[in-house]
Amino acid sequence: MIETDPEAAPPPMLPPKARFRLERFLGAAAMAAVMLITLANVLVRYFTDMSFAFTEEISVFLLVFLTFIGSAKAFLDGNQIAVTYFIDKLSPARRHQVLLFALSMSALMMALLVWYGARMTWDDFDLEVTSPGLGWPQWMYTVWLPVLSLLVLARIVQGMVHLYKHRVRPHA
Repeated sequence: MIETDPEAAPPPMLPPKARFRLERFLGAAAMAAVMLITLANVLVRYFTDMSFAFTEEISVFLLVFLTFIGSAKAFLDGNQIAVTYFIDKLSPARRHQVLLFALSMSALMMALLVWYGARMTWDDFDLEVTSPGLGWPQWMYTVWLPVLSLLVLARIVQGMVHLYKHRVRPHA
Protein backbone atom coordinates (compact mmCIF):
# COMPACT_ATOMS: atom_id res chain seq x y z
CA MET A 1 0.00 0.00 0.00
CA ILE A 2 1.42 3.36 -1.00
CA GLU A 3 1.21 5.97 1.73
CA THR A 4 -0.82 9.02 0.73
CA ASP A 5 -1.59 12.27 2.46
CA PRO A 6 -5.14 11.90 3.83
CA GLU A 7 -5.89 15.57 3.11
CA ALA A 8 -4.75 15.36 -0.52
CA ALA A 9 -7.09 14.91 -3.44
CA PRO A 10 -7.18 11.49 -5.12
CA PRO A 11 -4.21 10.94 -7.45
CA PRO A 12 -4.61 11.26 -11.20
CA MET A 13 -5.95 8.15 -12.87
CA LEU A 14 -2.53 6.98 -13.99
CA PRO A 15 0.99 8.29 -13.58
CA PRO A 16 2.27 10.09 -16.71
CA LYS A 17 4.64 7.31 -17.77
CA ALA A 18 1.80 4.75 -17.70
CA ARG A 19 -0.46 6.75 -20.04
CA PHE A 20 -0.67 5.40 -23.54
CA ARG A 21 -0.42 7.54 -26.63
CA LEU A 22 -2.90 5.50 -28.68
CA GLU A 23 -5.78 7.88 -27.99
CA ARG A 24 -3.69 10.92 -28.87
CA PHE A 25 -2.64 9.41 -32.19
CA LEU A 26 -6.14 8.22 -33.15
CA GLY A 27 -7.69 11.55 -32.13
CA ALA A 28 -5.16 13.52 -34.18
CA ALA A 29 -5.65 11.24 -37.19
CA ALA A 30 -9.45 11.57 -37.03
CA MET A 31 -9.24 15.35 -36.68
CA ALA A 32 -6.80 15.57 -39.61
CA ALA A 33 -9.16 13.46 -41.76
CA VAL A 34 -12.14 15.69 -40.88
CA MET A 35 -10.07 18.76 -41.74
CA LEU A 36 -8.95 17.33 -45.10
CA ILE A 37 -12.49 16.26 -46.05
CA THR A 38 -13.85 19.69 -45.14
CA LEU A 39 -11.06 21.47 -47.01
CA ALA A 40 -11.65 19.35 -50.11
CA ASN A 41 -15.38 20.05 -49.92
CA VAL A 42 -14.80 23.81 -49.64
CA LEU A 43 -12.31 23.86 -52.52
CA VAL A 44 -14.51 21.78 -54.83
CA ARG A 45 -17.54 23.92 -54.01
CA TYR A 46 -15.56 27.14 -54.62
CA PHE A 47 -14.00 26.11 -57.93
CA THR A 48 -16.75 23.95 -59.47
CA ASP A 49 -20.08 24.89 -57.83
CA MET A 50 -20.46 21.18 -57.01
CA SER A 51 -20.77 19.71 -53.56
CA PHE A 52 -19.25 16.72 -51.84
CA ALA A 53 -22.37 16.37 -49.70
CA PHE A 54 -21.82 12.61 -49.42
CA THR A 55 -18.64 13.33 -47.42
CA GLU A 56 -20.81 14.56 -44.56
CA GLU A 57 -21.51 10.92 -43.69
CA ILE A 58 -17.81 10.22 -43.23
CA SER A 59 -17.27 13.48 -41.33
CA VAL A 60 -20.07 12.68 -38.89
CA PHE A 61 -18.63 9.20 -38.34
CA LEU A 62 -15.18 10.66 -37.70
CA LEU A 63 -16.57 13.17 -35.20
CA VAL A 64 -18.36 10.41 -33.28
CA PHE A 65 -15.13 8.39 -33.42
CA LEU A 66 -13.25 11.42 -32.08
CA THR A 67 -15.76 11.80 -29.25
CA PHE A 68 -15.18 8.26 -28.03
CA ILE A 69 -11.40 8.57 -28.36
CA GLY A 70 -11.55 11.82 -26.39
CA SER A 71 -13.65 10.13 -23.70
CA ALA A 72 -11.12 7.31 -23.37
CA LYS A 73 -8.31 9.85 -23.05
CA ALA A 74 -10.25 11.90 -20.49
CA PHE A 75 -10.86 8.86 -18.31
CA LEU A 76 -7.24 7.81 -18.70
CA ASP A 77 -5.98 11.21 -17.56
CA GLY A 78 -8.61 11.70 -14.84
CA ASN A 79 -10.11 14.67 -16.69
CA GLN A 80 -13.64 13.37 -17.08
CA ILE A 81 -16.45 15.86 -16.61
CA ALA A 82 -17.48 16.18 -12.97
CA VAL A 83 -19.46 18.58 -10.84
CA THR A 84 -17.31 18.80 -7.74
CA TYR A 85 -18.90 21.51 -5.61
CA PHE A 86 -20.30 19.06 -3.05
CA ILE A 87 -17.63 16.41 -3.53
CA ASP A 88 -14.86 18.89 -2.66
CA LYS A 89 -16.51 19.43 0.73
CA LEU A 90 -16.17 15.73 1.62
CA SER A 91 -13.27 14.19 3.49
CA PRO A 92 -10.53 12.73 1.26
CA ALA A 93 -11.64 9.17 2.06
CA ARG A 94 -15.29 9.92 1.17
CA ARG A 95 -14.20 11.83 -1.95
CA HIS A 96 -12.25 8.76 -3.02
CA GLN A 97 -15.29 6.53 -2.47
CA VAL A 98 -17.55 8.85 -4.44
CA LEU A 99 -15.05 8.95 -7.31
CA LEU A 100 -14.89 5.14 -7.39
CA PHE A 101 -18.71 4.99 -7.36
CA ALA A 102 -18.92 7.51 -10.21
CA LEU A 103 -16.39 5.52 -12.22
CA SER A 104 -18.38 2.35 -11.53
CA MET A 105 -21.51 3.97 -12.93
CA SER A 106 -19.56 5.18 -15.97
CA ALA A 107 -18.26 1.64 -16.47
CA LEU A 108 -21.82 0.30 -16.28
CA MET A 109 -22.94 2.81 -18.91
CA MET A 110 -20.09 1.86 -21.24
CA ALA A 111 -20.82 -1.85 -20.73
CA LEU A 112 -24.44 -1.20 -21.76
CA LEU A 113 -23.20 0.66 -24.85
CA VAL A 114 -20.98 -2.31 -25.72
CA TRP A 115 -23.90 -4.72 -25.39
CA TYR A 116 -26.54 -2.69 -27.21
CA GLY A 117 -24.05 -1.41 -29.78
CA ALA A 118 -23.11 -5.00 -30.64
CA ARG A 119 -26.78 -5.91 -30.99
CA MET A 120 -27.39 -2.88 -33.22
CA THR A 121 -24.37 -3.77 -35.36
CA TRP A 122 -25.64 -7.31 -35.78
CA ASP A 123 -29.08 -6.03 -36.78
CA ASP A 124 -27.52 -3.70 -39.36
CA PHE A 125 -25.47 -6.59 -40.74
CA ASP A 126 -28.29 -9.12 -40.65
CA LEU A 127 -30.84 -6.79 -42.26
CA GLU A 128 -28.31 -5.48 -44.80
CA VAL A 129 -28.99 -1.85 -43.92
CA THR A 130 -27.12 0.66 -46.09
CA SER A 131 -26.05 4.18 -45.24
CA PRO A 132 -28.14 6.99 -46.75
CA GLY A 133 -25.33 9.04 -48.30
CA LEU A 134 -22.90 6.55 -49.77
CA GLY A 135 -24.96 3.37 -49.76
CA TRP A 136 -22.26 1.52 -47.81
CA PRO A 137 -23.24 -1.23 -45.38
CA GLN A 138 -24.34 0.54 -42.20
CA TRP A 139 -22.60 -2.01 -39.97
CA MET A 140 -19.26 -0.56 -41.11
CA TYR A 141 -20.14 2.52 -39.07
CA THR A 142 -22.05 0.94 -36.19
CA VAL A 143 -19.38 -1.67 -35.44
CA TRP A 144 -17.27 1.13 -34.00
CA LEU A 145 -19.82 1.87 -31.24
CA PRO A 146 -19.14 -1.32 -29.27
CA VAL A 147 -15.44 -1.34 -30.15
CA LEU A 148 -14.82 2.22 -28.96
CA SER A 149 -17.13 1.78 -25.96
CA LEU A 150 -14.98 -1.20 -25.01
CA LEU A 151 -11.88 1.02 -25.23
CA VAL A 152 -13.48 3.63 -22.96
CA LEU A 153 -14.59 0.86 -20.58
CA ALA A 154 -11.05 -0.51 -20.45
CA ARG A 155 -9.69 2.94 -19.60
CA ILE A 156 -12.30 3.39 -16.86
CA VAL A 157 -11.42 0.03 -15.34
CA GLN A 158 -7.73 0.83 -15.62
CA GLY A 159 -8.31 4.06 -13.72
CA MET A 160 -10.46 2.33 -11.10
CA VAL A 161 -7.71 -0.20 -10.43
CA HIS A 162 -5.20 2.62 -10.06
CA LEU A 163 -7.45 4.55 -7.68
CA TYR A 164 -8.21 1.44 -5.65
CA LYS A 165 -4.48 0.78 -5.22
CA HIS A 166 -4.03 4.38 -4.00
CA ARG A 167 -7.06 4.46 -1.76
CA VAL A 168 -7.18 6.89 1.12
CA ARG A 169 -8.12 5.34 4.44
CA PRO A 170 -10.06 7.33 7.06
CA HIS A 171 -8.30 8.11 10.35
CA ALA A 172 -9.11 5.71 13.18
